[in-house]
Amino acid sequence: MSVTLDGDKSGSVPSPVAKFVRGPRPETVPGLVGTACTVVGLIDVAAGVFPRFRHSRMHTLAEVLPGALGPFAAALSLSAGVLLLLLAHGLKRRKRRAWRAAVLLLPAGALAQFTYRHSVIGALVSLALCMLLIRHRGEFAALPDARSRWRALANFVLLGAGSLALGLAIVNAHPGRVVGSPSIADRLQHVLYGMLGIEGPVRYADDTSWTVAYSLGALGLLTAVTTVYFAFRPEHPAARLTEDDEARLRVLLEKHGGRDSLGHFALRRDKGVVFSPSGKAAVCYRVVSGVMLASGDPIGDVEAWPGAIERFMDEARAHSWTPAVMGCSETGGEVWTRETGLDALELGDEAVVDVADFSLAGRPMRNVRQMVKRIERLGYETRVRRVRDIGEDELARIRRAADDWRGTDHERGFSMALGRLGDHADGDCVIATAHKAGDPGSASPYGDLKAVLHFVPWGTDGMSLDLMRRDRCADPGMNELLIVAALQAAPGLAVTRVSLNFAMFRSALARGEKLGAGPVLRTWRGLLIFLSRWFQIESLYKFNAKFRPRWEPRFVVYRNAGDLPRISFAAMQAEGFVSFSLPRPFARRFPSPGPRPCAHAPAPGPERHAHAA
Repeated sequence: MSVTLDGDKSGSVPSPVAKFVRGPRPETVPGLVGTACTVVGLIDVAAGVFPRFRHSRMHTLAEVLPGALGPFAAALSLSAGVLLLLLAHGLKRRKRRAWRAAVLLLPAGALAQFTYRHSVIGALVSLALCMLLIRHRGEFAALPDARSRWRALANFVLLGAGSLALGLAIVNAHPGRVVGSPSIADRLQHVLYGMLGIEGPVRYADDTSWTVAYSLGALGLLTAVTTVYFAFRPEHPAARLTEDDEARLRVLLEKHGGRDSLGHFALRRDKGVVFSPSGKAAVCYRVVSGVMLASGDPIGDVEAWPGAIERFMDEARAHSWTPAVMGCSETGGEVWTRETGLDALELGDEAVVDVADFSLAGRPMRNVRQMVKRIERLGYETRVRRVRDIGEDELARIRRAADDWRGTDHERGFSMALGRLGDHADGDCVIATAHKAGDPGSASPYGDLKAVLHFVPWGTDGMSLDLMRRDRCADPGMNELLIVAALQAAPGLAVTRVSLNFAMFRSALARGEKLGAGPVLRTWRGLLIFLSRWFQIESLYKFNAKFRPRWEPRFVVYRNAGDLPRISFAAMQAEGFVSFSLPRPFARRFPSPGPRPCAHAPAPGPERHAHAA
């Protein structure tokens, strides 16, 4: 397939190999400087923590020098070392703000090295590193997170006030050992000086002064460390898809939405978006832990994809984010790798059912057929409708049930989940529901509703499974019942193809169980089965295989193999499997109106959102 660049650019695109041999990567100098900052930071910390960490010939002279600068220089060395350790990561990511802070801190560390340890070599190392930073200042141009400044300022003010109050308590905690009667102003001045590592006006008997000094210094260091952390941590942006962006994406999906089953998921409102220069293509993404995650193929005209991809890569370079793509198709992977020089790795397979070929007849479908017939005999019925055809009251009940039936506190999904249900803007979405009237002893706030499946449009003739939720007290087999009902109702909805769950590492599981599989493949399959205890890898594959789908491979696109662990962790955060938010012990304890208590618990199935594996 021949793809030309979007906008004013034209001509052939350099091959990925050519892009790899253009010389040293731009991250080389920042990486070396970041590593050097780590080493210098460790030296400064050692000089501040261990007073006898001296190897200079001036050691004897240092013992008889006036001691006024001793505590100050030690605290300065310790603080500069810790801050350099924190700044090292920002320097490796070419952050401009980290460069500015390091240029200021390195001379301070050199001064502390010479004043406190009288180490000429230590001071020269710090100054040499500072000169290296200044010489290569053009390499450190990555933009910061604008929101981090306000969080850093808020942390400095709030934690600084708390540290000040705690410092006053520490100063006043030894009344019997205070020399004289210092005033409140003297005590406050002593706290402020102590947090900066400077000896204050309050005097104590015996060794209490050192205890107070180190305690105050620790408070000041804690305030500085946390403030620097908030100032330089990677961006975690809030919802950034504006109404105008969403309207432009919907126009592109109307014209080109049938190309990728994941296209409609680009309308998640917690994603950012970059458009090609012509506006005919777009790439949607989210930044997680410094990784710029795109999902699926670019939206829009395939001929304009290179322009959108170039904008994506420019944005990643501008902020020094790690670029990655989750779940792109084979065509998308070819364009991404050719235009950027990135690499691609098969991630798994998407199960796609062609409606015309689906039937419950035959031996391969016996288990599904028997399960569906058994559920129907128990009195369950199904309804498959467009969102726009459902009344507002019923939609509200379905949304409430789906939220309360969720098995986790956090909504899961990113690359293959829409993140909302029953929105008025999503009238073309399809909802399949299971109902059972007259359930004895039940006073369910959801009426006879027992299970919900939600599908998003896939062009004009397809739909893609978004989420699967069911009442935990319902009989097993709700998901199979609703998928069969959706497939049987598809012709009436003008749907000819349905995308089901995404099965990670499906080919490895399938080949590993065949006769003659080698030891490496069997070992890999065994590991995947072991991991299925926590991640529904094998269960989703087997669940998908029940419906005899065709398998469409999906890929992850990445820069180099060393980025894969970081990308994997960021993807798990985006999908909701890893969360650093504080636990909410009462968030799910009293849901409103909440699920009924179950007398029995059916065997668990793939109940989370359909695609995330």
